[in-house]
Amino acid sequence: MVQNQRNPNILFFVLTFLSFLFNLTSSFSPSDNYLLNCGSPFATTVDNRVFLADPDSHSSSSKIFLKDQNPSPDSSAIYHTAIIFTTPSSYRFHIKTKGTHLIRLHFSPFSSPSYNLSSAIFHVSALGFSLLREFSVPNKTHVVKDYIINVDREELVISFTPVCRSSFAFVNAIEVISAPKDLIANVAQWVGSEGVGSYEGLSDQALETVHRINVGGMKVTPFNDTLWRTWIPDENFLFLETYEGKAVSFGGRIKYQIGGATREIAPDNVYSTARVMKEANAAAPTSNITWVFPVSLGYRYLVRMHFCDIVSLAVNQLYFNVYLNGYLAYRDVDLSVLTNQMLAAPYYLDFVVDPVSSGVIHVTIGPSSLSSPSTINLILNGLEIMKISNSMGRFDGGFQQSWRWHLLKVSSGDNLEDGNPPPSGEDLRNSALHCG
Repeated sequence: MVQNQRNPNILFFVLTFLSFLFNLTSSFSPSDNYLLNCGSPFATTVDNRVFLADPDSHSSSSKIFLKDQNPSPDSSAIYHTAIIFTTPSSYRFHIKTKGTHLIRLHFSPFSSPSYNLSSAIFHVSALGFSLLREFSVPNKTHVVKDYIINVDREELVISFTPVCRSSFAFVNAIEVISAPKDLIANVAQWVGSEGVGSYEGLSDQALETVHRINVGGMKVTPFNDTLWRTWIPDENFLFLETYEGKAVSFGGRIKYQIGGATREIAPDNVYSTARVMKEANAAAPTSNITWVFPVSLGYRYLVRMHFCDIVSLAVNQLYFNVYLNGYLAYRDVDLSVLTNQMLAAPYYLDFVVDPVSSGVIHVTIGPSSLSSPSTINLILNGLEIMKISNSMGRFDGGFQQSWRWHLLKVSSGDNLEDGNPPPSGEDLRNSALHCG
């Protein structure tokens, strides 16, 4: 049964409860699962996950443990402490299973008599990738930087470098989690002015998630996602000048299939809501729905679109076209064919695009020439946009440095060790920018 999402709260709580029951019995269990409550000698529990105490609780001239003396009652416990690095320093993680890993870095500045974390300016790198450059976080904000990286060695080193000797770096919490092998395919469809082609080598590149959207639904928290992701609503990204669709929700069972999308690709709460359109008075439907997403220029992006036919009464009734930046990416999508003639079965499509010159990506779903005015003629359930590292392995530029390094071995709990060189390929530069 499909219903207009006029009272989404009831459905949301029902789906949350069902998701909780499912997670009790069959949640994803990663072989590498490091959750660090940085700068704290104590563990803390967030969304039923235990963030362990920082493995080095001893004092050092190059690192400082800091606690927020007046935390917001609404903020997560992992943002109540932070570790400060006054010289280039690193965390080292022993990797049990090589392959795709999720790396999440949590930042939330607060002030103390000695440090105002919002004044920190620093770089972050890992595995030869420059993740953040000249990075800073405004006061009263929580920032989670979310990466997907193929770890091909037995140790992962995440390095923090102040931009100069008078600056410092900080982090509140770190997650390093091994991901399912099929999370990122090696090949996607390239879409551009030249047409559609094949884009290969995705699994060897690093990705940064910049948008993760639950289309037509409410916010999905890490508690309701087997990979502990956050999905936000899509209202702020809709191009309202042409919008004539509606949000719908589904109370039935999402039918995951062997070889198809899994709950690790996207959770039930994403596939159970959508935006759709039906032009009942049009002999040939022509209206579409467009979303506009701001992105950084100079990079290519992986656009992952999530679909699940939760609206049709029978198979082979829903047809639509997919456009990216105005270019046709996929003509006459028939979810029934893609899901082996099954309704409410999730499916996703991966595309790679360049942003337009104004620094945005347009995502459009439009009716197909096969669409009927008597049926729903387009649908989208979820959307992810991920920045692809450039040819130099960078997300925000590159830099070099010549400082001595302090390495923190997370796997063994060893103390910081002076004098260890950074991993090869880090290519870090000690910048004097922003330093007086």
